[in-house]
Amino acid sequence: MGCMFSQLAAKFSFFPPSPPTYQIKKSENGKLTVVSSSSSMPIPVADDTSLDVLLIDTKRGNKIVAFYLKNPCARLTVLYSHGNATDLGQLYDLFVQLKVNLRVNLMGYDYSGYGASTGKPSESNTYADIEAVYEYLQTEYGISEEDLILYGQSVGSGPTLHLAAKLPRLRGVVLHSGILSGLRVLCHVNFSFCVDIYKNINKIQKVKCPVLVIHGTEDDVVNWLHGNGLWKMAREPYEPLWIKGGGHCNLELFPDYIRHLCKFIYEMENMTTEIRLKRIRQSLRLPTRSNTSSSVTSDWCCCKIKLCQPKCFKCPKCPKPRCSKCCWWPNGSCCLKPSHVNCCWKPKCPTCLLGCSCCCIKCSEWRCCVGIHNELNGSGTREV
Repeated sequence: MGCMFSQLAAKFSFFPPSPPTYQIKKSENGKLTVVSSSSSMPIPVADDTSLDVLLIDTKRGNKIVAFYLKNPCARLTVLYSHGNATDLGQLYDLFVQLKVNLRVNLMGYDYSGYGASTGKPSESNTYADIEAVYEYLQTEYGISEEDLILYGQSVGSGPTLHLAAKLPRLRGVVLHSGILSGLRVLCHVNFSFCVDIYKNINKIQKVKCPVLVIHGTEDDVVNWLHGNGLWKMAREPYEPLWIKGGGHCNLELFPDYIRHLCKFIYEMENMTTEIRLKRIRQSLRLPTRSNTSSSVTSDWCCCKIKLCQPKCFKCPKCPKPRCSKCCWWPNGSCCLKPSHVNCCWKPKCPTCLLGCSCCCIKCSEWRCCVGIHNELNGSGTREV
């Protein structure tokens, strides 16, 4: 049943260009090259040393095509997951512009079943595709997650957030015309169902890096509310870009698009670990630490712990849990006295030969019996 739902969702969600706009061929020196299937498509220069054409194996047995464009001035790398109904042949010119204007290395790839990649398009295949590309960036190019920005356009926001949720030290994420989920795009509903795919609404809150959302206000394919919802649910939202009058496939034509992206990349380049930690603390609104016992009491209040109540904070030998807020333990605990050694809650006092006749269990002050013994003189009377 689950497989049937997955196939049904795939038919409604994936529209790879048919035929593909490019082909992959091997040159005489063994290097892979790109050949355009249409005269209107831009063709990468064969002797361009800044472009690597790659075939990457995935864990699901598919071979996917990837373009890696190198920039010698780059400090960061962008992993680009494209939208629906397009492939690398149509995106090559955009990749070149982004590489130059943003001053980054850029890795773009075709999903299984797109372009010259093998296999069939599906949600699970796209997850395996982006994981394989990320692993290739690590092993072959030495790119760490700290120097990586994930970019997801439309359907590409699904695999982007899937990977971003697994990388806690990622530098940043860009969601371009992103979706809350596949079902919410098709049916405009506010709930998830078994046929739903790319449940980004559940994954966005797991992303621990800055998230830039870009969306057109006149997007008639993925409503602007999707982008607004993703931005509001992000743990560390960056200043969003709402392009007035922008549609679903033309945001790159607006001047604000590249201008805002450059600003984001620049800030990500100059973001230090100290700044990131400060922003994370602010987003989580962590309370200020204090050395007073009152702050410890409030943090470890057993009123909030139903099954496992903590023991006395100042007296580790005390068998009775304490709580300054619980009505069943008068005046907080017996351990508020600084001079005690052992707690007198026990029915028998090991230092008392008279069966704990002086034990403070009968005393309204709730003192510790050892402290009382220390106050007794040799005649058995208490010193004042």
